[in-house]
Amino acid sequence: MGSPKTKDLILAGDIGGTKTHLGLFQRGKRRPTPRVVETYPSSEAPDLETMIRRFFNDHPVSVTGACFGVAGPVEKGRSVLTNLSWTISENKIKRDFKWEHVRLINDMTATVRAIPLLTSLEVASLGKGSLVTDGNIGLIAPGTGLGMALLIQTKNGYVPVPSEGGHADFGPNDEVEVELWQYLNQRLGHVSAEKVLSGGGLFNIYSWLRDSGRFPEPDWLAKNLREKDPAKVITEAATDQEDPLCTEALNRFVVIFGEAAGNLALMGNTTGGLYLGGGISPKILHKLEEGMFLEAFSNKGRFREFLRRVPVRVILNDKAALLGAAHEAFVS
Repeated sequence: MGSPKTKDLILAGDIGGTKTHLGLFQRGKRRPTPRVVETYPSSEAPDLETMIRRFFNDHPVSVTGACFGVAGPVEKGRSVLTNLSWTISENKIKRDFKWEHVRLINDMTATVRAIPLLTSLEVASLGKGSLVTDGNIGLIAPGTGLGMALLIQTKNGYVPVPSEGGHADFGPNDEVEVELWQYLNQRLGHVSAEKVLSGGGLFNIYSWLRDSGRFPEPDWLAKNLREKDPAKVITEAATDQEDPLCTEALNRFVVIFGEAAGNLALMGNTTGGLYLGGGISPKILHKLEEGMFLEAFSNKGRFREFLRRVPVRVILNDKAALLGAAHEAFVS
């Protein structure tokens, strides 16, 4: 990217439990244009303000406003992040940086806002659903946690509806999933959807399969799980080594993912598309394309045919939430 110009620049942020993306954007003809984007491990700073100062030390320009998508509920301009020990406040950021316009929005609101701005190269289609151009849009996004959101079509355009649906109950759909629920309930108490549909959730499914005695755990796999990111290890072992324990864990994850996505599509009447976001979805695209996901997605009794018509797409742009936050900064 070229050097930023100070005219009409805004700062956008996507603040997650694992990574923080910060970027400078200008207005574009169709969508905001990024001039500079930086990515930092969220754990490297005690708060967002420290991360912003680091960014502007590297890119000393003025901005006309800022918008941050944050991984947690936003109430009265304030958010306590769910999977990161940060408390973020619009008023504090305004005071610290002397900015007049600052907005906090949920990160899923930011992502779902970006969906109408994405190009065909930034999504991958699953199945043959037919897009309704004026229909509602849904988003389900497993990553560090599990996010959900809706984009509701009105006569005045789209209205985003944030959600904390990832913390709603995990509902078993067959006897095998009942066993999974019982295993997690005994160890964790309340079993939310996030406890099975997230990076940690994939490891929970793996642990249940291992502890149930269904599959042995090879020594090399146990060592890798201790030393590396478990979700990445399981996914790679399922794909490359074809380890049966990891393969079954990933298969079950995909089925539960499809079930949850189908539920969201029904609740939001998402004839405009159900989108799969987050850090995990594009990394398991090959698995999502195998058919298990769409079968679980549409397996809703009398509404099977309705769901088969709903287009399902995987978001490939890992900066979609940042783009959505930039869009909100310009329109608000």
